[in-house]
Amino acid sequence: MRSRRAHRRRELFTDHFSELAHEYASRRPRYPEELFGYLGSVCRGHELAWDCAAGTGQATIPLTRHFRRVVATDASEAMLAQAPPHLGVQYRVAPAGLSGMANASADLVTVAQALHWLDLDEFYREVHRVLVPGGILAVWTYGAQVTDSDTLNRLLQTFYTDVVGPYWAPERRHVEAGYRTLPFPYPELASPRFTMAEEWTLGELLGYVGTWSATQSFRRANHRDPVEDLARHLMPCWGDPSVARPIHWPLSLRLGAKSS
Repeated sequence: MRSRRAHRRRELFTDHFSELAHEYASRRPRYPEELFGYLGSVCRGHELAWDCAAGTGQATIPLTRHFRRVVATDASEAMLAQAPPHLGVQYRVAPAGLSGMANASADLVTVAQALHWLDLDEFYREVHRVLVPGGILAVWTYGAQVTDSDTLNRLLQTFYTDVVGPYWAPERRHVEAGYRTLPFPYPELASPRFTMAEEWTLGELLGYVGTWSATQSFRRANHRDPVEDLARHLMPCWGDPSVARPIHWPLSLRLGAKSS
């Protein structure tokens, strides 16, 4: 029965990112170290963390600095293949509802920028099974980037809403709402605000935009790359494309503890 359920879930999995797994691994912004330090501080134990929907390991590797072991699961084998190897990490191709972990084994469960893709009923049942009493579930997301130029921000917003906007999956609305529109299984804890920050050249920013699921859907539907047009619009405002500009993304974090 378990194998049939796993097969059914693989069939239902919609893969938005495997096609560009390498670009996703190299083009996405990094989560702030302060976030992981905070998660470590609110957990009673630091033996095991489960990073669900881990993708290319962007949250997985930082967790190893605060937990002795990390299990990282993702439904996409191609994405996990781009994750950095680490002695403290076990990577598993698995849907969110079938982690393969033991009952009451994880001190922390995380989902970074992927909760909106999951079957929440199945995932939350698995979280409750896997977490130790008092264990923490932490999920976070980020929306549009903000540069140091109002003109650049307007052009990027136009691209986001008008050019590739029709190609965003319906689940994108949950990202824009900071996951506040999604159910959460535990009473929530107050948490500090965190922000991702990078200094990127124009090419690095365009590479990131190219990894958006809506950008990929646009390419498939129209057989051309909208990022090329975006580059032409941004270039006069950016100036020297080799000069890095500050870019940041406010994070929306939700976390709660399983009852003891």
